[in-house]
Amino acid sequence: MKSHNDMVKDWQQDPAFQQEYDALEAEFLLFDELLNARKEAGLTQADVAHRMGTKTSAIARLEAGGGSKKHSPSIATLRKYAEAVGCQLEIRLVRD
Repeated sequence: MKSHNDMVKDWQQDPAFQQEYDALEAEFLLFDELLNARKEAGLTQADVAHRMGTKTSAIARLEAGGGSKKHSPSIATLRKYAEAVGCQLEIRLVRD
């Protein structure tokens, strides 16, 4: 059985897959930021959920990408998450 990384390497040979994968790069970066901030704060998903007044499952969905792409997290949700992990939300527009 192939590992996840091996399968992704195979899929990346397909130009259509690579185009879609690249289009999601910004979202992947956001979710990596969320996870890193929580881990640096030494918090569990349950800790963050308690601080935000929500359920652990909601934090798991947020960190996993919003849950089946039903919707993107709002700025208010991201702000609450940032505050819960001891950070400040910063949004920037960067020219290509």
